[in-house]
Amino acid sequence: MRVRVVSILFLTAVTTLSVPACSTTSHSSTASPSAPVAPTSAWANDEAPLSSAALEPLLLDEDDLGSDYARKNEQPTRYDDVTVLGCPALDELGGMAATGGSLALPHKAKASFTYAGGGSEMFEELYSDSADKLSDRIGRIFDAMTGCLEYQLLTGSTAIDITTQKTAAPQLGDEQWSQLLTFSVGGRTTVVKQTAVRTGAVLLIISGSPALVDRHLGKAHAKVSAPR
Repeated sequence: MRVRVVSILFLTAVTTLSVPACSTTSHSSTASPSAPVAPTSAWANDEAPLSSAALEPLLLDEDDLGSDYARKNEQPTRYDDVTVLGCPALDELGGMAATGGSLALPHKAKASFTYAGGGSEMFEELYSDSADKLSDRIGRIFDAMTGCLEYQLLTGSTAIDITTQKTAAPQLGDEQWSQLLTFSVGGRTTVVKQTAVRTGAVLLIISGSPALVDRHLGKAHAKVSAPR
């Protein structure tokens, strides 16, 4: 079965695999410890969505992460030729997943960072909409991806073998999702962790090296959920 599904979760993997310094296993970061986890926001689930401009200052930056991290310039990239093979559960998503590298939601902000300690990367995405819509979109994508233990991603002429594993997510925000994805192509294997947390009308997604995601998720959530 050929399913044309494109989401930020897949595109993160494609970007990660394109980094020359990718290692075959995840590393243990020596960066500064993450800030204490902030308590769950008291926002009501019917809070009005934030604009993209309001989301931008809620992204992590170099001041949050430390001198070992450098922010990458965002360059729009089209992935019109991404196809999934061997995962019927993804077929149910149909056109719900966005093209161009993000969820199909109007209010969003993104940042990506390179960690100097080992060439690893970390990606952050913020989305804002009604709580119900955020929960439905990200929940269905995670359920579909973790429902297929093995499948294949085709991007252009490159075939990437993927295995997935649902993992426990930290108890942050109102809802949480987390998974480990192992990508194999051309003799190289890369492990990517993706964790999503919905707090009220804001959805946070952190993707990248498992060590970096674990280290900075709490800090990212604290910044998103801080009173404004």
